Amino acid sequence: MRMYNPPHPGATLLELYIKPLGLTITETAEALGVSRRTLSELIHGHRSISTEMAERLAIAFGGEAITWLKQQVLYDLWLQKKKRKKLIVQKLYKKAS
Repeated sequence: MRMYNPPHPGATLLELYIKPLGLTITETAEALGVSRRTLSELIHGHRSISTEMAERLAIAFGGEAITWLKQQVLYDLWLQKKKRKKLIVQKLYKKAS
């Protein structure tokens, strides 16, 4: 099932974890062991969640790293889908009849 306009995982992090826990970006960055700039870029959608960041988030907030990575992939695929018509690719298969 494809999601229409999925949120960037950074927005999810902010709205479902950081804000409800009353944390600041600085406090969260320190707890995660990353720079404030790195976390800020992630929250504002200017950085993707890496496998390492996914592990950090899973350790800090519970859950599994794969959950964060799936969110990132869904977001990335949604962005790419919007650009699909611009791709110049030759099909190398024939549809079965």
